[in-house]
Parts: sequence; structure tokens; C-alpha cells
Amino acid sequence: MLVKLENVYKKFGEKEVLKDINFSVDEGEILAIVGFSGTGKSTILKIISGLIEPDAGNVWVFSEEIGMAFQYSALFDSLTIFENVAFPLMERKDLKKRYNETQITKIVSEKLDLVGLAGIENKFPNELSGGMKKRVSFARAIVTNPKIILYDEPTSGLDPVSSTVIEDYIVSLSKELNAASIVVTHQISTISHTSERVIMLYDGNIVWQGTPPELITSIDPYAYQFINGEKKGPMIAAVH
Repeated sequence: MLVKLENVYKKFGEKEVLKDINFSVDEGEILAIVGFSGTGKSTILKIISGLIEPDAGNVWVFSEEIGMAFQYSALFDSLTIFENVAFPLMERKDLKKRYNETQITKIVSEKLDLVGLAGIENKFPNELSGGMKKRVSFARAIVTNPKIILYDEPTSGLDPVSSTVIEDYIVSLSKELNAASIVVTHQISTISHTSERVIMLYDGNIVWQGTPPELITSIDPYAYQFINGEKKGPMIAAVH
């Protein structure tokens, strides 16, 4: 086990965003967190990564290295691809003295190769497609060889072919690093192609959990409404 949340609560103002959240993720496992917008999915990623603290409950993260791939890639437009991927190695206080220039060059090259982008170190983000930018953000997320990788809507805004490429890399990176991966998504294809287990959030609660095939065939009212995009159902308030 690399990640465990136990009885986690979080409020912003008067709004309870997370209520008694419990789950764990093992090495090499990919967990999908799904649900409509505003249900607390990204808040869970922020809590695991240490960006925010829960108001109650326990969070165990059994790794010092966590990789985060953001929804909109979050690349620095003024930096080359090499500089973007190398950024954590050159700027983090605990890492900047660990590697010399030759070592950093080798690491960046290896990570770009892992995501199928060998030889683009000197390009800038505006020279890349949306799918390529996503893969660069993956390379940056894994440049420190994390044992936990967090993906926030990794296929959002991509065409179906680019989405499939991204989904394949999520799976391959999990295997390559034997990492515990958590994918926040609302895309059915991403859920089906990447994850082994799914939890569904609504109104801050886990309302359904199971495997992707179980989600797609479930007659549970929450799962059925999500999969079929129904306006009527227990989550009706979330779509207005």
C-alpha cells in the first residue's frame, strides 16, 4: 500500500467538500476517481500531494516522491521542453545539488523517451500539439521516479486518438515505475482503458465503487446515471 485515506473530511467555508472518505491504493495499481464536476475529486489529489490539509481524518502517503500531471499540462511557455522536464531537478532544494548537468540531460532524455517524445528537448510548448504537451507533463511528473502518480483529467480536451495514446502511457508508466496511480476523470474511455478500480464521488461521499466493467453494466442508480449521462437520478442536483 502506498496511499491510504481514512475518515477524511474537508470543508471550504460552509461547504463540505469531502465527507468520511476511505480508500487505499497499492503499488502498481491504477485507481480512477470519477463523478460530476464539483464533487471533490481534485480536492482529494491536493490532499494526497500535500497542497492542502484535511480538516479531519488520516492520510498516509508511503513515498517521499509524488508526481502530478495537471489538467492543462501547466508547462512554462518561455522554457524549452528540456527546461520544463528538468525543472524539478534544477529548482527543488533537495534535488538541485544531487545531479550534475550531464546527469540531468540523461534523465530528461530517458523520461521523454518513456513517453514517446525522444529528441524534442529544444522545442518550446507552443510548437507541440495538445497531446504532446500532455506527454511532456507526464515526463516532468515522473522525472524524480515517483512511486505515486496523480493525474487530473489527463485526457480532457483531447480527440479520441490522442486520448488513447495518453491512456496507454498512463498504463505503461504505472508498470514501468510500479507506481500507485490515481486518475481523476469523467471520460468513460479513460476509466475503461486505464483503471483497475473505480470510486465515484457525489456530494463529498463515495457513492459507488467497483471495477470498470462493473461500472459500465451496473444498475446502481448512481453508476447508471453517470454512465448514461441521465438528467434524472440521485445526482440530479449536480447537473444544474
